[in-house]
Amino acid sequence: MSARSQLLLSTVLLTLSAPLWAAKKVDLDYQVRFLPESDQAEVNLVLEKGDGVRSLRFDLGDKGYYSDFKASGTWNQEDPGHGTWVPGKGKASLSYKVRISHPRGDGRFDARMTPDWALLRGDDLVPAARLDMVEGLDLVARLQFELPSGWQSVETGWPRIGKNRFRIDNPERMLDRPTGWILAGKLGSRRATLGTTDVTVSAPVGEGMRRMDILTMLTFVWPHAQEVFPREPGKLLIVGANDPMWRGGLSAPNSFFMHSARPMVSENGTSSLVHELVHVLSRISDTDRSDWISEGVAEYYAIELLRRAGGLGDDRYEAIRKQLRQWSKKVDSLRGEHASGAITARAVLLLQDLDKEIRLRTDGKHSMDDVARGLMRLDKASTKDFIEITENIMGGASDVLDTKLLR
Repeated sequence: MSARSQLLLSTVLLTLSAPLWAAKKVDLDYQVRFLPESDQAEVNLVLEKGDGVRSLRFDLGDKGYYSDFKASGTWNQEDPGHGTWVPGKGKASLSYKVRISHPRGDGRFDARMTPDWALLRGDDLVPAARLDMVEGLDLVARLQFELPSGWQSVETGWPRIGKNRFRIDNPERMLDRPTGWILAGKLGSRRATLGTTDVTVSAPVGEGMRRMDILTMLTFVWPHAQEVFPREPGKLLIVGANDPMWRGGLSAPNSFFMHSARPMVSENGTSSLVHELVHVLSRISDTDRSDWISEGVAEYYAIELLRRAGGLGDDRYEAIRKQLRQWSKKVDSLRGEHASGAITARAVLLLQDLDKEIRLRTDGKHSMDDVARGLMRLDKASTKDFIEITENIMGGASDVLDTKLLR
């Protein structure tokens, strides 16, 4: 048989066998209705065919945010923090209510609903769940919102496929949940395309969000960020609001929150905006008491990307290093589950010194950028991983990393 005949035969056999191995697609619709009068949302999960899903076991947390569960099939809440849904055959649904506002105990909120808007993370609308389903099934997930009267629009970090409707597709998860930031209500939004990413900056009307300032800053920084982190999300949502929201930044894989009173660049020369952008683009996470890695890398590039974009001269850069040294002078270890501001500052100094060492030892062929790209390939990075990646790049042990700070 000729090579061409073999190729044609293989194509025919693959075509004939396709229905046997192709995943069976089943619709999963998340329907959300905001209820501002009770500070809640009503969530309805609808499975087109429940037969292929044996169960969904939800982690409901310990805050008591979820209530009023109703289900076709069976719902069993074993304890306050966990509940299991067995959909049964045919079309199946699970509905419940979830409280939106999340106080932090200091008069601040990291999620909030008012009569005019709601700002929250989709992770809380649909809690994490362990999915047990028939092999060969592919859930096609969509998110639909029903808005209260007077609320004009809704924004998420997911692709829009209709009015107040979004496609949820996360290849890293078995269950496609609508994770990331969500903002709905009376909003003001500005949009731009940076590289191949559709960027939206959105905030409730009257909250003082500097939307155009943010887009302008990102336009300057974006090309330099892409050189370091070769990952361009299809869409990026940046949301914000004023007090009493938490005065900081919080990132998710496709979106991040910035308090609207935060400056683009702070008095110490760093940028919370760029810091959170680095978290989104790098998606570096850590393990083994190594939070200094993810926070240190984000803050290092919050300074470095501004420098590369022409926003920091050498004199300002040295002034920033002086401030970092002063802030972190009492730090004797970087290790820990949560890096404080002082620990993060000391981590930045270490990474700046490491960058110089790598460039010197490799005759300028490599830099801290190569370490960052190596960290991006890991699910979670430990201090040991960081050292190994660096030494592989340098071709030997690092003097900078031979420090009690990392022990």
